[in-house]
Amino acid sequence: MADNEFGYTAWGKDWLRLAEPLTLTKPEPLLPRARSIARNNGVRVEIEGTVVRSHIHRGSEASVTHLELTPFPRATIDAIAAVIPSDTLTLSDDQHAAVLAAGITVTPILAATDCSCRARNARCLHMLATCYAVVRLIDETPWLALDLQGYRLNPPEADEDVPTSIPHWTPLDALDPAVYFA
Repeated sequence: MADNEFGYTAWGKDWLRLAEPLTLTKPEPLLPRARSIARNNGVRVEIEGTVVRSHIHRGSEASVTHLELTPFPRATIDAIAAVIPSDTLTLSDDQHAAVLAAGITVTPILAATDCSCRARNARCLHMLATCYAVVRLIDETPWLALDLQGYRLNPPEADEDVPTSIPHWTPLDALDPAVYFA
């Protein structure tokens, strides 16, 4: 479907499901506004490894949104490398189909989301607009779909299958005052 504005590649469609999951039972009223913000370049995206940070300015309000993605386990990275040649410049929809045919799941999994807006909801307008902006970037450069999940980052140790993530909050009783203030 080349006429779709967001997710017109197979790689982008996987990421589009972050904003438009198939499990929704009722219409999401924020989706049209989120698409409009992303369509009109209202989202400034910064990517660092498996973290997407976006800045959205609308009128007098500004918001910063963080999306942290779960990195691929080492076994998945090795399986993808067996299907996609290392000298591939651009990923095609056929390569996406080959990855799926090999039984490899490349659908992104959010580890954490955070937004500075007042909504205090995991699926706020800014998070959805960020998802749409990332989908547009992935449609332009499909390698980004794998890179955001740690495919070409420094690989984890060979015996380490469980990805580790930095906790979003540190419990106060976990800190030792003698060590902390020393």
